[in-house]
Amino acid sequence: MQDQKFEDSPRGRQLEAFNRLLDVMENLREKCPWDRKQTIESLRHLTIEETYELSDAILKGDTQELKKEIGDLMLHLVFYSKIASEKGLFDVADVLNSQCDKLIFRHPHIYGDTVADTEEEVKRNWEKLKIKEGNKSVLGGVPASLPALVKAIRIQEKARGAGFDWDDKTQVWKKVEEELEEFKSEYNGVEATQINQEAATAEFGDLLFSLVNFARFVDINPEEALERTNLKFISRFQYLETEAAKDGKNLQDMTLEQMDYYWNKAKKI
Repeated sequence: MQDQKFEDSPRGRQLEAFNRLLDVMENLREKCPWDRKQTIESLRHLTIEETYELSDAILKGDTQELKKEIGDLMLHLVFYSKIASEKGLFDVADVLNSQCDKLIFRHPHIYGDTVADTEEEVKRNWEKLKIKEGNKSVLGGVPASLPALVKAIRIQEKARGAGFDWDDKTQVWKKVEEELEEFKSEYNGVEATQINQEAATAEFGDLLFSLVNFARFVDINPEEALERTNLKFISRFQYLETEAAKDGKNLQDMTLEQMDYYWNKAKKI
């Protein structure tokens, strides 16, 4: 009777579903030609694609798509673990237990005697513990292959966790203005053919980094903000294309003023 209650509980259903996924993975790995052929290396680019699809679902606020993409990504994680177990490296139990051990170690304010009453204190303790685990640098955990904008966010978050940060947003905005002036100085009064592209690129990078820093101070995720703008631009531009075509117009033959007419209509939608 006790076992039946557990099976009908949320935790029981969750474990049953995870066990079912492991069974399906075993079956596919044994019988499907495509699944048999996959390696850890061959799955890598597919996992990256699935991660971006999960990100898209989050930004769209599409609950059903979110559920689907979480499932796709979870399958990949089980797939990696299955391949590793076949090589005698580790299995999914090792993966999960290792993660639990790490979380317990990095949360001494929950599982130990450390006191951390704020998010900042938790982050600071987290970075200190990572150094104890063998990381030679606070920034050592930032993946080299991250997109530059996301990498800038993570670098700044980790530096803040180590106590290296501005005191308030006014200081950060002053830095943004300073970097903007330095970037402008590379172009002001300079002929196009005489612009030092290397120096201008460096100054533009500094400007972007300072803007990311300011966004962090005012609780804006710059990656999400930029992607929302990308999606908004795509929507408006596609409206421009569709409405112009309805009026028998071709974008290549239209003036900027004519395009602006449809663009302004799109902005009102």
